[in-house]
Amino acid sequence: MLTVSKLNDVYLKIDCDPGTSQELSDYFTFTVPGARFMPQVQNRFWDGKIRLFNQMTKQIYFGLYPKIEEFCKQRDYTLDIKEDRAFFQNEFSLKEVGDLAKSIKLPKKFSVRDYQKRAVAHAIRNKRCLLLSPTASGKSLIIYMLSRYYPANKLIIVPTTALVHQMASDFEDYGYQDKVHKITAGEDKDSFSEITITTWQSIYKMPKKWFSRFKVVIGDEAHLFKAKSLTSIMSKLVECPWRFGFTGTLDGTVTHKLVLEGLFGPVEKVTSTSELIKQDHLSKFKINIITLKYTDQSKLLMRRAKYQDEIDFIVRNQARNRFIKNLCTSLEGNTLALFNFVDKHGKVLYDMLKDEKRSVFFVHGGVKGNERDDIRQIVEKETNAIIVASYGTFSTGVNIRNLHNIVFASPSKSRVRNLQSIGRGLRTASGKSEARLFDLVDDLRYKGWKNYSIEHFSERLKVYNEEEFPYKIYQIDLKE
Repeated sequence: MLTVSKLNDVYLKIDCDPGTSQELSDYFTFTVPGARFMPQVQNRFWDGKIRLFNQMTKQIYFGLYPKIEEFCKQRDYTLDIKEDRAFFQNEFSLKEVGDLAKSIKLPKKFSVRDYQKRAVAHAIRNKRCLLLSPTASGKSLIIYMLSRYYPANKLIIVPTTALVHQMASDFEDYGYQDKVHKITAGEDKDSFSEITITTWQSIYKMPKKWFSRFKVVIGDEAHLFKAKSLTSIMSKLVECPWRFGFTGTLDGTVTHKLVLEGLFGPVEKVTSTSELIKQDHLSKFKINIITLKYTDQSKLLMRRAKYQDEIDFIVRNQARNRFIKNLCTSLEGNTLALFNFVDKHGKVLYDMLKDEKRSVFFVHGGVKGNERDDIRQIVEKETNAIIVASYGTFSTGVNIRNLHNIVFASPSKSRVRNLQSIGRGLRTASGKSEARLFDLVDDLRYKGWKNYSIEHFSERLKVYNEEEFPYKIYQIDLKE
């Protein structure tokens, strides 16, 4: 017998015998991927495990209730709930979503797509969930409709200052006339506005009392929040029953998914990129995989090189950078070239391109948010610009409809980063027939030994196959 009761809107409490408590602890304990390489683990300050059920307090995240049900079902254990089941779910139909759209008087140019209606209905029915919806699927409209449904104070959390302003601008486009309070670094955190949009960095140190007025919390691009900061924020919202997370993709690890589910609720897939393309909501998309073959001399030099040494060799390689330059200048339409390292790669590429007879922009972490937004708006009006940008600044949350080409100038294996980066080019625009990704693969294999970049590409290829992206592979002999 397990007895589950609501402690607050963050935690449930599970009462059971000691043996079952140990089973629960084992069931909800996970090793963090790559933990053995972390200094805390190597120095024995931490065992590298996340424990989602606390045996001392008997507490577990509210959002993991469905996992508790699974635990009991697998073992044929009895589950007793000390709460009205209506607390976990209520009725809300697709027709009511349509009525909601009419009541908030959305401008005629905005039509609510079927999958958006299903997402809104699912969220309202379940009161908390993590909605998995790819870039350009219209997440901001779903967020807006949820914000308008609840007659309570809403807290909308985003990862960047640019997204604070973008979300507020989207709400204005949807016809919201009341004031939206925006919080970024150094701005006033006190407001009587019904809707507050903020970066997580701006509020995670605020006291619990500050959070007490919010009854609805919405986290956009939830996968980007630092775990400790997100936990800190969500744990202070003890009287906030409605919780909705949004993300374009998860990183594929069990720990990442379960922590987010614990804080927001179970994952619900809204739609997929391939479905959006089939329905003409997104631009057609092609991937050109360009395998760069290095000389035997370079392969021998880099044989068994450490990861960072290989990366340095790749991004500093003059022949490779000339190839990127020639590729970018040969492409028609607006082109986004993404890099990892500002000084040793991004600046080098920008210096090689800046004298071209076309607009060239350089964007990195040192460029202020308002300047990035200015560049975005300029590019929307351009037809043949080149943006040399770091993954961190332009791979996430920056909407450029008029983007035709993306070049992965630096190797990466991050599932989240790759999908988010691809999403930059998928928005439709007038005169835009398709978007293209140029994925550069550095082949330094030598006598059966595989280099890191090849291994990273194998991870990207898995994503392309899972998402059903069409691709072709080309081979180029790099003349060093």
